[in-house]
Amino acid sequence: MCYRVLDNLDMKYIFLVTLYTMVFFALASCGSGQKGEPIPPVSPYDDDVAFLKKYGDVIELMNSDGTSRIAVMPGLQARVMTSTAGAPGNLSYGWINRSFFESGDTSTHMNAFGGEERIWLGPEGGQYSIFFKKDSAFTFENWHTPRVIDLDAYDLVKQSPQSATFTKTASLTNYSGTVFNIKIHREIKVLNSVDAFRLLGITPETTLTSVAYQTINKLENTGETAWTKNSGLLSIWLLGMFNPSSDLTMVIPYIKGPTEVSGPVVNDDYFGKVPADRLKIADGVIFFKGDGEYRSKIGLTPARAMDVMGSYDASSKTLTIVKYSKGGPGDEYVNSKWEIQKAPYRGDVVNAYNDGPPSPGAKPMGPFYELESSSPAKELAQGESILHTQATFHFQGDEKALDNVASQILGVTISEINAVF
Repeated sequence: MCYRVLDNLDMKYIFLVTLYTMVFFALASCGSGQKGEPIPPVSPYDDDVAFLKKYGDVIELMNSDGTSRIAVMPGLQARVMTSTAGAPGNLSYGWINRSFFESGDTSTHMNAFGGEERIWLGPEGGQYSIFFKKDSAFTFENWHTPRVIDLDAYDLVKQSPQSATFTKTASLTNYSGTVFNIKIHREIKVLNSVDAFRLLGITPETTLTSVAYQTINKLENTGETAWTKNSGLLSIWLLGMFNPSSDLTMVIPYIKGPTEVSGPVVNDDYFGKVPADRLKIADGVIFFKGDGEYRSKIGLTPARAMDVMGSYDASSKTLTIVKYSKGGPGDEYVNSKWEIQKAPYRGDVVNAYNDGPPSPGAKPMGPFYELESSSPAKELAQGESILHTQATFHFQGDEKALDNVASQILGVTISEINAVF
């Protein structure tokens, strides 16, 4: 057999042929399918899932027909990162902080990865806080989110196409020096349309596309010491971060009653009073702008909070409902204000937050808007636990059908929501 050494001309010819072949197949792969038709672009939801998979495991849960999907990350406290109702557009409802993922950096204070439902624990501030060390000043420099609700991965113990269950054990010490040995149980399940409407207690609107999921969260005392009010209690705190819009309004029904009996309708001084053009109190309903352009927060006490809240984005015609398991008469809720408190168990049940620059010219954390609910605080003996459930629903479609849902659940119509701001 004879071998020939390739000269420069041969090498140049091989190089050109190889380059031409690579370009041809690259154009073919991204150009067209049958009859030169362009390949459809990746949907917002699928794009978000593909992005998240670069940074950790993603479990996708879906309803029985595969149209409604949610993305869960075990490595981030089993938080629901985002969801989609399917057509039209496979919108992605959860806010994801892509720049934070891409930076590869972490903070000792709080890591804002995003996600449309994550589990936290309270209280944040006060003499029973689990975010501040004993005797430290209530300043940002001293504020540190416990790893178990910030950076830790949760253990997957059971999974099916529609649900996944996780657990996590940890030890926490509060501002007063009390040690809590805990176990968190968290189950996430996608609901079929019929079950979603049944949970809301209304007749199904078959013309709407929707996604709905429920989380069942349990906090167990695994230590040998009982939890008492005098040494501090814990609560389950669920927070949902969603994409803001200039056309988005948060809608929070409240229990009506005289101020001298039920107290103020809303607490709106978390970051200073909310301007009147961003917060409106109507008869039985609070409207709060969710444009991600002005940092502000509101809260409702047990005497005012109902077990539902929501939002409507007129630009995408998306109605979001959050329904949670509110406690009963006499239940108490932790106070998370950053101060030594006179009333550490007179906290808010629900909160709503609109992100924005923390100071003039500064960058916002997101932007995003947030809907939050908290469980009551309970004295627990060894082996006892508290339970907090929450369901999130997203509906898209005809405004008349959305009206039927909004009016029955939130007490207002879509046109009334659109007319507020």
